[in-house]
Amino acid sequence: MSLTLTLTGTGGAQLVPAFGCDCPACRRARLQDEYRRRPCSAVVKFNDAVTLLDAGIPHLMDDWPAGSFQQILLTHYHMDHVQGLFPLRWGVGAKIPVYGPPDDAGCDDLFNHPGILDFSHTLAPFVVFELQGLRITPLPLNHSKLTYGYLLESAHSRVAWLSDTAGLPDKTVKFLLNNQPQAMVIDCSHEPREETPRNHCDLNTVIALNEVIGCPQVILTHISHQFDVWMMNNPLPEGFEAGYDGMVLVLD
Repeated sequence: MSLTLTLTGTGGAQLVPAFGCDCPACRRARLQDEYRRRPCSAVVKFNDAVTLLDAGIPHLMDDWPAGSFQQILLTHYHMDHVQGLFPLRWGVGAKIPVYGPPDDAGCDDLFNHPGILDFSHTLAPFVVFELQGLRITPLPLNHSKLTYGYLLESAHSRVAWLSDTAGLPDKTVKFLLNNQPQAMVIDCSHEPREETPRNHCDLNTVIALNEVIGCPQVILTHISHQFDVWMMNNPLPEGFEAGYDGMVLVLD
């Protein structure tokens, strides 16, 4: 029973390289594709089942043709996490289940004109559900729009996905402390700052959170070009690593 998480995007809405920016990180990304960062997203594979985790990559249909995945799991309805759904919905064939938080507004007209997408699968915080045998627990996050992270569990594996968030609600911290993940993929958009940014974590915030949670492997995502510049000149703490597009986590 294998659980694999592939990071298909590790950037924020601004992406890396950022349009018009000539900072060292953006220059490097234009020259070397491995340093580019697409919208924050992932793919979860559990045995033969494939779940797309967020859908912010515009050409989603090109990467995942019909029949190559079973469902989509959304953290929230900001455009950089759902824009790939807009053309996908006008496809033909079987309905595609979309799981996510109960946000009545959604994004633009997705709910009014869903096409082949089935948005009826709304989730409740800390209420466990299953997708083809994989146990998933929605975890409330701190963001400007209703947002969930997720704890993904098989019989022998446990990984937390925590994007987008500025810090974590106390109930989510307590849950993770009591349900220790082997790995934690967490929003870290910013270099260390004195004050926590409004919608996304900085490195100091993530370090402080993990001093409580104690996860042995912390993978940073939703990374800005400014944070990339900082990491070009500064090491991350032991047990922390910057995620990158295409990174694969195999949890046995």
